[in-house]
Amino acid sequence: MAEKPSLKQHLSGLKDRQLAELIYSISTLSQDVRKEFPHRLITENAQMNKYGEIAKELDTWTNEFFCNAMLRTKLVRAVYSEELEEPRLGDKNGPFVVTIDPLDGSSNIATNNPFGTIIGIWKKDLPAKGSEQVASLYKLYGPITTLVYTTKETGKVAEFVKHRKGEIEYFLLYDNMKLPEPGSVYGIGGSPIEFDDKYNDFFRRLVFEHKLKNRYCGAFVGDFSQVLHYGGYFAYPGTPKKPQGKLRLFYEGNPMSLIIENAGGASSNGFKSVLDVTGDDIDARTPVHIGNRHIIKELEEMLR
Repeated sequence: MAEKPSLKQHLSGLKDRQLAELIYSISTLSQDVRKEFPHRLITENAQMNKYGEIAKELDTWTNEFFCNAMLRTKLVRAVYSEELEEPRLGDKNGPFVVTIDPLDGSSNIATNNPFGTIIGIWKKDLPAKGSEQVASLYKLYGPITTLVYTTKETGKVAEFVKHRKGEIEYFLLYDNMKLPEPGSVYGIGGSPIEFDDKYNDFFRRLVFEHKLKNRYCGAFVGDFSQVLHYGGYFAYPGTPKKPQGKLRLFYEGNPMSLIIENAGGASSNGFKSVLDVTGDDIDARTPVHIGNRHIIKELEEMLR
C-alpha cells in the first residue's frame, strides 16, 4: 500500500504559497512543544493572565514559543493571543494576522487528558468576522499528535498524524472530512443547573430523541474532535448568569467554526453562524454550538 501524503505534500496544492508555508511552519513546532511538557508541568511558577485566570508556566512558555516562532517566519504581522495583553507585532509587510489559544484545555494536562492549540489565520486586520479567515487549524495532543486544518481557498478539512517518533512531519489520515450523519455523540460545557428552560428542553431532545451519547473531556479541541469524527453536537452555551458563555470568539469560536462548517456541519451562537458574529472586542466571548446541520437548526428554532 502506498504511503499517505505528508502535510507538506498536501499543502503543495494550495495556490496561496505563503499560506502553505505558514501552516507548515506551525506544524513543525509540535516536537519541541512535546519535549517541554514534562519539565514545564512540574514547575510551580504561575501568573495572572488578562482574564484574571491563573496562567501556569506551561501556558506562558507555550504562548511565547508559538508567538516567537510564527513572527520569525516574517509572514505574520501581528499575533493576538489569549495570554497577551496586547498583540505581538512582527514584520509590517507580513501578509497574515494570527489568533491563537496556545494551550486549550491546559487543566487536563495534570490528569493526562487531551489538550491542544487552536489557531485562526487572517489577511485582514482585526477585529473582523470569522467568515473572513483564510484558514484555521488545531493541534490535538492526545495518545497521538494530530493536526486538522482547513482553508477558505479549498473549503475542505484534512486531518494529519505525526506517527514517527522524533520526526516533525505529519501524514494524512483523512482528506475532505465530512461529519457523519445523523451524529452519535454530544458534549456540553458548563453547569446544567444554570441552563434556562429552553436550552434544557433542547438538551433532553439530544438524549431522548436523537439518542446521542455523552462524550465530554474538558478541552475544546478534544470535544470538537469527537464531533468531527462521529457527528453530533458540542456546545459551551450562554446562561442567564453568563449570556456570552465562556469561549472567546476570536481565539476559539471562529477558528473551530470555520473547520466545522467546511466539514459540512454548522456553527451557531444560538441565533446565527458564529462566523457571522461581529465582534468589536478581540477578547469578546460568545456562546458556541457546533455540530450536524439538522441539530444546529433545531437548536436555533428552540431558542427563538
